[in-house]
Order: sequence, then C-alpha cells, then structure tokens
Amino acid sequence: MERDIGKIKKNENTDIIIRIDDFGGKIGLTIREFSKSDRYTGFTKSGTRIPLESFAEFKELISLIDENEFSSSGKLSKSEETRKDKPQRQLMEDEDEDSEENSDDESEIKEEIF
Repeated sequence: MERDIGKIKKNENTDIIIRIDDFGGKIGLTIREFSKSDRYTGFTKSGTRIPLESFAEFKELISLIDENEFSSSGKLSKSEETRKDKPQRQLMEDEDEDSEENSDDESEIKEEIF
C-alpha cells in the first residue's frame, strides 16, 4: 500500500514528500526528501517515518502549533523567545504540568525519546 498525500517544494532540486506507505509490513506516514539532480534522482535519507500506532500522537502534537508563532521577519515571537532558552525536556515537563491527562504511558514514551 502506498499513497502520496502531497509534496512541499524545499528548493530547486528537492521536494518534501508526504505519503502513507507500508514498510516492512508496517503501515505509517513517511515524510522524506526527494532529490532531483544530474547525479541522483530519488528519495534521500533525510526524513522520518511515523508508525501508525504513533500517528494520533503526532497529529495531536502538530495541532498544538500556532501559526501566529511564526513571524515573517524571521525573528522569534515572544513565546518562542521564552521557549528557545529552555531545553526540550523542560518544555515537555512544563507542558505535562499543565496537562490534566498525564498518564504513565506518556511518561515512559518521553523517557524513551531522551
């Protein structure tokens, strides 16, 4: 099973391809760079794969992104300035304190990441 969802132009020679595929018998979402040049045309090693069992969590995390946090000037917004000084682990812990749905499973997943 393979279904292209879409692509985003990264530069003149590279697109970012988003697709649902079956790799090694496991369905997931693949986000990978596709390069077109004289030397090589095809997928590169740059990218990631979200397994089906983690897709709901990935989708939830993406939905937490506020487009207003991006600025056209290239400068970080006030909330981003605050966040950039904290290590990723601290950011995740701060968010956990605010969340009423903090389960043991989520804590185990975060420990595996770090």
